[in-house]
Amino acid sequence: MTTPATPPAGPLLPGTDAPLAAGELVLLLDRKGRRYLVDLDPGAQWHSHGGLVEHDELIGAREGSAIRTTKGMEVVVLRPTREDLILKMQRGAQVVYPKDQAMIVAMADIRPGCTVIEAGAGSGALTMALLAAVGPTGQVLSVERREDHARIARRNVERLHGGVPDNWHLVIDDVVDVLGAQRAHRVVLDLLEPWRAIPGTAESLAPGGIVCTYTPGVPQVMRVSDALWADGRFTEVRTTETLVRGWDVDGLAVRPAHRMVAHTAFLTTARRVPSREEGGPARRRRKADTGGQVDWEASDRSREPDDE
Repeated sequence: MTTPATPPAGPLLPGTDAPLAAGELVLLLDRKGRRYLVDLDPGAQWHSHGGLVEHDELIGAREGSAIRTTKGMEVVVLRPTREDLILKMQRGAQVVYPKDQAMIVAMADIRPGCTVIEAGAGSGALTMALLAAVGPTGQVLSVERREDHARIARRNVERLHGGVPDNWHLVIDDVVDVLGAQRAHRVVLDLLEPWRAIPGTAESLAPGGIVCTYTPGVPQVMRVSDALWADGRFTEVRTTETLVRGWDVDGLAVRPAHRMVAHTAFLTTARRVPSREEGGPARRRRKADTGGQVDWEASDRSREPDDE
């Protein structure tokens, strides 16, 4: 059996056979499952309600070691996974959680070598998953309109990678103005109004490319689906949501957990195809064709406050 190789630079991967070192980010896990991220600093201390731990006790220890605080509380020290970092990292915008990250990567078929355009960058959680999926031979272009969110995303990505990855580019701009001038295999849209970016997405993707939108509400799903079909250059428009239910397993006592990660967002995917005039498929006959179309502008106006 081969031994996993030690990464040449940047933070060490969890499971690397090397002692914990000064400057590393580690995860402390107590017996109640509470998690704490700590940057190891010689001479420093970690304080909690259960006592303190000298960082010097952790430096040089093996990953997975059990350390006791001054009050006798036992904590396990581990190198954090990407999920650990995402759940504890600084946030500017709501993060895309691991259950949705996994589905985005799978449903959009994001693999090594892909070029992916992502908008917006938010807090950088999805960016981390995309960078892992495309590998060193792929590229990720993150477009974020807000400078404060972009700063947080950059800081979080740097913390995971030990610096800015060579294959990641962060642009502060409106993605509607960026798309069309860029080419990509995949486009991932985590936006309040993703339908505004559909025409530009069609320009950025070659036929066969995939777009995936992340939207929290049903009206957004309806409108982005409408925009994809109406554009005439997309097919296979599908929407899903992912629910994750944990289980408590303790000997013969096995039952669903009292809490579950239920709805977070809807994922809508579509494939880019040539237009009908360019030899692509006919537009799908939709139920809306037999009745009135939704007047989205009127719907928007109805939600605006009265002028009185």
